[in-house]
Amino acid sequence: MNWKDKLHEIIYEADTPAGKAFDVALIVLILFSVILVMLESVSSIDLKYHDQLLFLEWVVTVLFSIEYILRIICIERPKKYILSFYGVIDFLSTIPLYLSYIFSGSQVFLALRALRLLRVFRILKLVQFIGESSILLNALKKSRAKIAVFIYAVIILSIILGTLMYLIEGNESGFTSIPRSIYWTIVTLTTVGYGDIAPQTPLGQFIATIIMILGYGIIAVPTGIVTVAFSKEKKDSIHLNTQSCKNCSMEGHRDDALFCYHCGHKL
Repeated sequence: MNWKDKLHEIIYEADTPAGKAFDVALIVLILFSVILVMLESVSSIDLKYHDQLLFLEWVVTVLFSIEYILRIICIERPKKYILSFYGVIDFLSTIPLYLSYIFSGSQVFLALRALRLLRVFRILKLVQFIGESSILLNALKKSRAKIAVFIYAVIILSIILGTLMYLIEGNESGFTSIPRSIYWTIVTLTTVGYGDIAPQTPLGQFIATIIMILGYGIIAVPTGIVTVAFSKEKKDSIHLNTQSCKNCSMEGHRDDALFCYHCGHKL
């Protein structure tokens, strides 16, 4: 293999010792960078260790920049990676620190803070290291019609119960409008219970009790739908490796595959 093939194997695949070591190092770097962002948001820590945090942030940013450039270099169609989900995440998690030094002036101070907070996108880079993510994603896709029908039913139920509570309780209890009553119904149905609005009449409290009991059953329904689909998907799944196509960057090939299932390029 030439150096590009070797680099591609290390960066995009995890079936070799070098590839596994690269992935582990990247996971550690991602978690470290997210911790830096969190520490920076604590005023007392940032005030005391601002220079040290900034230095470490530059180190992390430079390392992510090198990784981003290497990923572009070692594939035959860089545009595929740049416009992919992971490519966009890598870009968004790398540029904020650079942009914060390009723009200047006190009038854009808040915008700069928002740009730097984009660094939390780095945590999304961890998605690619979750082995079961593709199975779960397929399970969610196959369950989307059932979940959509379930959500539709919950919305209709919330509108009906919210309107009923508006008629029963009225302005005196805080149910000042139908939308506000629907908000209370959804909060109660999901067992969140903020407590900003509460029914005062016996009938309203009785209906609230029914809504609370319904909430426990409603929470279990989407969980059951996805769990069944996930179990079926996992049972029917074929073992795939981490080999990535150099041409189109598609992953998830069979162990005995010689060509990419997406573009036909030789693996």
